[in-house]
Amino acid sequence: MAIPFWLTKLLIRTRLARFTPRARRLTDGGTAYLKYYSDRVLTAPVEELLDPAIVPDAPNPDVIDLNQPVPDAPAARGAISVGRTDSHTAPGRVPTTLPELSQAIADRYQAAGRTVNPATDIFATHGATSALAAALDAFVNPGDRIVMFDPCSPLFVLGAKSRHANVRWVPTWTEDGRCRYIAKAFERAMRGAKILVLSDPGNPAGGCLANEDLEHIAWIAASYDVLVYLDESFAAFRSDKPRCLAAMPGADRVTLTAGSVSQEFGQPGMRVGWLAGPRHLVRACQLTANLSAPYVPPVCQQAAARLLSEAPSGDTAARYQSKRQYTFDRLRAMDLEPERPGGGYFVWASVAALGTDGRTFAERLLREDRVLVGPGSAFGPSGAGHVRISVAADDGRLREGLNRMAAFVARLKNPGGPTPPKSGEPTEETLVEATKKTDERKPAFSRA
Repeated sequence: MAIPFWLTKLLIRTRLARFTPRARRLTDGGTAYLKYYSDRVLTAPVEELLDPAIVPDAPNPDVIDLNQPVPDAPAARGAISVGRTDSHTAPGRVPTTLPELSQAIADRYQAAGRTVNPATDIFATHGATSALAAALDAFVNPGDRIVMFDPCSPLFVLGAKSRHANVRWVPTWTEDGRCRYIAKAFERAMRGAKILVLSDPGNPAGGCLANEDLEHIAWIAASYDVLVYLDESFAAFRSDKPRCLAAMPGADRVTLTAGSVSQEFGQPGMRVGWLAGPRHLVRACQLTANLSAPYVPPVCQQAAARLLSEAPSGDTAARYQSKRQYTFDRLRAMDLEPERPGGGYFVWASVAALGTDGRTFAERLLREDRVLVGPGSAFGPSGAGHVRISVAADDGRLREGLNRMAAFVARLKNPGGPTPPKSGEPTEETLVEATKKTDERKPAFSRA
């Protein structure tokens, strides 16, 4: 007999649910994690989703499969078979991830000091966006509180709003490439929250979290029993190597990390991302993902595994550091106020001194000079007077885009004056002078 939903919630609150067979089945034995599960997971048709008659496990090689969901693809034999279905599945696990991809991801985490089981602690998603959607569906109910750093990716905010959650903002700024925040504001926001959603390096400002900040986040998350969703898609674009948040005491049991091949390898068309974390959290995300976006194509997983398994070039971080520095200097030469990023491939700049807001600046720049930048209002409450400039374009287009932007800024500052040539870059002396200008710092990070 099915248990009424109100009784299920009562059993979870009183911690009696751990004695019910359905709870043990749902969590794969990790009933302590039930308190994090959303109503969508608690009401999911678990038995059907885990029934091999509905979602069959991949057969062993010595089994003749007369239940194939797709026909063979002879043209692909000997190369990469798009129809491949031989994904490894642990008992009771939803078959979504190829073993070579799971192992490649696990090896990367191992190199960073974090141990994950490739068979149970990782699953492939349709990019990092689908990873976020799976986590929000698995753990967030309407009215739940989600903590986010301001500014942050608009996808974080849209995901929260679409699930009718309440966003608690933590103001941040970037100082010498480091994401800074006031400890008391962060701790106040975390009280009573369900999940913290953040990225490191940050998007759009490119601020990186230092080891002591990661330790503080881990400590507060564990103290207030708040889940942590950490997007590490831009991790390859930072020069330093911080400690792994998910390996820190306390955070190891409440942290899910997401990544993808879109940013690091420039392969957004593959649509391959992943979630990694404690298997009882990953399991809930698998259930929600398989209700909405199941089965990342095996051919894409194979290609992603190949990319992840190859030795990194080693110059990615240095190359983008050079591009960020060049863009930062060019913006300073325009008398704008960029924040110096420590990672990623974006530069966050204030345009308020020009007497305009970020949206108007971006719209006019696109209309008049055919240059596209991101209006800051999309990235949080503090972004209204900012724009986001990407340095991901090739060097020639980046230079030309900044040349046009410089001409546009000059017209804004002197509407009636002569228009400078769009192709003229500032001289070396101009860049040096702009770099030497006094950089007024915001208040230092304080835990007092």
